[in-house]
Amino acid sequence: MIISQRPTSNRRRLNAGQNSEIVIIERNGENRTVIYETGELIEAPNWTADGKWLIYNGDGRLFKISPDGKTGPIRINTAPIENLNNDHCLSPDGKTIYISANNGHLYSVSIDGGVPEKISNDKDPARKFRYYLHGVSPDGKMLTYVGYEKTLDDKTITNIYTIPAPGGVDTQLSDVSFPVDGPEYSPDGTWIYFNSEKAATKPGHAQIFRMKTDGSSVEQLTGDARVNWFPHFSPDGSIIAFISFPENTIGHPADKDVIIRTMNPDGSNQRDLDKFFGGQGTINVNSWSPDSKYFAYVAYPMED
Repeated sequence: MIISQRPTSNRRRLNAGQNSEIVIIERNGENRTVIYETGELIEAPNWTADGKWLIYNGDGRLFKISPDGKTGPIRINTAPIENLNNDHCLSPDGKTIYISANNGHLYSVSIDGGVPEKISNDKDPARKFRYYLHGVSPDGKMLTYVGYEKTLDDKTITNIYTIPAPGGVDTQLSDVSFPVDGPEYSPDGTWIYFNSEKAATKPGHAQIFRMKTDGSSVEQLTGDARVNWFPHFSPDGSIIAFISFPENTIGHPADKDVIIRTMNPDGSNQRDLDKFFGGQGTINVNSWSPDSKYFAYVAYPMED
């Protein structure tokens, strides 16, 4: 079924002849199922804690759809904060959505929708600081995000931070000159997993790392020729999925031949889960089902 959503902002669009597909696949790579297809750009599906819904971003707004595709899409109202990016996370208790807005701030809103409450702090405007949310601690008390800012000579600096979920003091965990992104807590609350160019010998060559939640004990987990982003833990803590871009990719762009790979928490036993045309928006958020049996993502195929 192809459904059109009315665009509300000047955002990236699909190419002519391209669709967005929400796909669900078993963790062993079997039974790949397209549950929803649309001619508009949609991004970043994640599962609600009760397993009844997938929540995704569509043109800066949030929608939910049942995992079988039979119910929805249903809009989750977040007015007046509607120009959202695709970095949204759900609280462990299933009651709250944490959202990143394209104004650079973080907000919380009821899973049923409502007026969002601002979490992030106002920074010195000269820093051009922006919050990009990626993870919630297992106890629901902390959020981890990427702080993005521009220097006076227009260079980009990214670092990993945490902030209390209700709002409060930002804590900087990294202080680096190379790109970092995608921080996410391990289910036991011991580690933060992320992608980084810490070991890169050429621009863009990101790999998967982890560090303790205080920023110490940084370890590299992948080390291949491809460009690896966005590690996502299964809720049972047994497996990690991440998106792998072709060699020499810079950043995490759209419209690439990508692979979703899985690995053990220590980086061992890496294998391909699925290959398709995707990239930006495919798995920017954690996309595991609550029972850890299924994984959801968005593919962007071109019509033949």
